[in-house]
Formats: sequence, C-alpha cells, structure tokens
Amino acid sequence: MVRRVAVIGAGSSGLVATKCCLDEGLEPTCFERSEDIGGLWRFTDKADRGRVSVYRSVISNTSKEMSCFSDFPFPEDFPSFLPHNLFLEYFRMYAQHFQLLRHIRFKTTVISVRKRPDFATSGQWDVVTEAEGTQESHVFDAVMVCAGNFQQPHLPLASFPGIETRFRGQYFHSLEYKDAAAFQGKRVLVVGIGNTGCDIAVDMSRVAAKVFLSARSSTWVFSRVANHGFPWDMLNTTRFNHFLEWLLPSAVMKRIRIWKTNSWFNHEIYGLASAKSSNFNFIINEELPFCMLSGTIVLKSNVKEFTETSAVFEDGTTEENIDVVIFATGYNFSFSFLEESICNPLKNNSTLYKCIFPPQLERPTLAVIGLIKLTGSVMVGSEIQARWVTGVFAGAYKLPPSSKMMAEVSKKQLPVKSLGATAGVPSSSQKNNFCFRSQ
Repeated sequence: MVRRVAVIGAGSSGLVATKCCLDEGLEPTCFERSEDIGGLWRFTDKADRGRVSVYRSVISNTSKEMSCFSDFPFPEDFPSFLPHNLFLEYFRMYAQHFQLLRHIRFKTTVISVRKRPDFATSGQWDVVTEAEGTQESHVFDAVMVCAGNFQQPHLPLASFPGIETRFRGQYFHSLEYKDAAAFQGKRVLVVGIGNTGCDIAVDMSRVAAKVFLSARSSTWVFSRVANHGFPWDMLNTTRFNHFLEWLLPSAVMKRIRIWKTNSWFNHEIYGLASAKSSNFNFIINEELPFCMLSGTIVLKSNVKEFTETSAVFEDGTTEENIDVVIFATGYNFSFSFLEESICNPLKNNSTLYKCIFPPQLERPTLAVIGLIKLTGSVMVGSEIQARWVTGVFAGAYKLPPSSKMMAEVSKKQLPVKSLGATAGVPSSSQKNNFCFRSQ
C-alpha cells in the first residue's frame, strides 16, 4: 500500500502534486533543488546553472480564468494575463493556503531514484538526495516526477555551419536571455519562431537597431485578445468547438481555422504561413504583426550558414553585420536521476500510459506529472494528472495490466487530432485540452 510519496520539484506541477497527495491521505515529501517555489516562473536576473526561469518581460499566454487550479481561483484584482511576479505570488498564496511549505525540502537535489530489490512485490523506491554536500537515502512507496518540460536547452549548433568556427559575434540559447537592456543598438538574429522566440524578438525590437526573426516552418499567430475583447482561450476552449472538431471533416476544420486566423491579418502576405501549410502550428503574440509592419522585426527563412559577421539564409538572402544570435530552439527534457531502464524509453510523453505512467514497470508507483503540451494551460492538465495519480496510489482507481498499457501506448503513438495542428496531421506533442481531460 502506498503511503510515503516523493515529489520531485516545487514548481506548479510539484505544488499541486503535493496538495493532491494530502487530499488522498498520503504523506508527501517534496524535494526542490533551489531555495524557493515557483519553478520557471520565479524570475532571476541571471541564468542559474541547471535552472530555467522566465525572462523579465514575460506575460502568460493563457488567461487566469482558464489557468487557475480548480479549488483556488486567482484574486479578482489580478489581470487576465499575468506577468511572472503575479504568477509567483499566486503560487505563494496557494502554498500558504494549503500549508504545503512544511512538506517541501528546499536546496535539496535528487541524485538518484532506483527500484528496490523487492520492487516487483513492494513497488518501493530508493531515493538518494543531496543537501549542503551531504547525501541522504530514503525509501518511498511512490515517486511523482514534477520536473517539467524545460530541463536541458536544445542547442543544435551542428545544424548551423559556421556559428562555432567563423562567426565572431555573440551567440547563446534563449535560456540566458533576461532582458533587452544589453542589446541597445545591436543587430540581432533570433532563430526560432515559437512563443519564446517571438517574445524575445518583440522585446528586443524596442532597443535593438534591427531584429531578424528566422523561421524554419509556417506559424499562425493568435492574439491574447479575441472577439469582443475576451481572452482568446475563453472563446476557443469550449465544448462546442470540441464537438465541431469531432464532427466535421478535417479538411473543413482546416479551412475554418485558417479563415478565422486570417481574419485578423493575412499570414501569407506577411510570409508567416500559407493555406497550403501541412501543419497548424500557432503562437500567441499580438505585437508581432505591428513590429513587422513598422520594420523593427524582419522575418527571414531558415539559416543556411554563418560567416564572420553575417547570416546566409536558405532563400539566398544575406544579412550583414549581425552582432548577436539568440537560439530559441527549445529544450530537451532529462531525468538523469532515473535509472536507465526507465529513462531510456522516455523519448517523449507518447511512451507513457496516459502521458503519465511508464507502462513497463511491474508496479505503477512512478508517475511523471506535467510532461505535456496542451492547447491551453499546462497547470490545469498537471492538476488533472496529479488528482488521478494520487487516486491510483491511494487505491481509489486501478490501472490495467502492464501488457494492456503497453498496447495502448503503442496505439497512441499513431497520429492523433489536436487543435494545435491541422486535423489529420501527426501531432503527438500537443493535445487538445478537452481530449486530454476526457482520457
């Protein structure tokens, strides 16, 4: 029987996992390697080694109405879209209200999580932690990994010839970006047109001499403010829209999405996306179109190579006198503390049962929380995961046999529909909010 649970990480997923453990009468111990809660939402002026945090100008892409935990709404006087300091304040209020801090051990790094010799019968784990240079061993009945998506920066320098050998300017991963003050008057190239890349490009356009934004694939741009001034996710994340997604042919849904998105501005004219694009990748940034119109941001194709001072693009154009290159190329998740038999199969969440449980384990006492990409708030998805997992640990729910879970995982790795991609096109990384909840 599960009683003692190790929770790894005290970000949004770790906090709600700890709270859900308490709701089920379990005894959680949350290990956080930094000195405070909040995870990536806790802003720091400098990039900390081994810890990802937001940049100064970041504002949430999902509204407070659609992002709060189910039993703890945001204060009424908070704006709909929150800067990082208010998000962190919300986490502090949540932790204080549910008395979570007493269950968190700060400045404690999890070194290893290993199955006990009798795991096949007990399901228990040996957990080794380190605090202030001293290692300590623990035995837990279950483990909840809440370390999140943002672990190791993905920096594919080999894909950009010349960046390491010829380019004389500065280059770094977006992990190291904090604010635009140091780039006054610079000519900056941002590689990557995801949410982070566009945010950084817009932020730097206010002080830089020129910002170039390199896009490898088509991207559709949404505004946080939708029809009649409502937050975009309040209007889009509805049961009716989900019903249409299920009812209508994929070709019709694609036409509807493109028509609605182009009703704001024509993405093909701006060079961002085309109706012929196979994928429907989207970002949230209402300032990008104006920056492109005003010339402070120039959209470029994928980088072919770098010279000493310039960037050559695949469309044959060249931009000279580049001072700084920022790679907004995402992250790789890494759970180095897990034993190889568990960690190696974790290529992405599609190898997990319901995006949570490694199906090959003899006992389902290890769960990964928050390793998901949704069309809405990941916080909401993490809470749903944590509530179900702690119910499984407490015996309220029962999982299928390992063989059935592995069979379902294999089946789910086939292409799925999602609002984050054109219907009918493979999109295993991003899931429809309603589809995820109904699982």
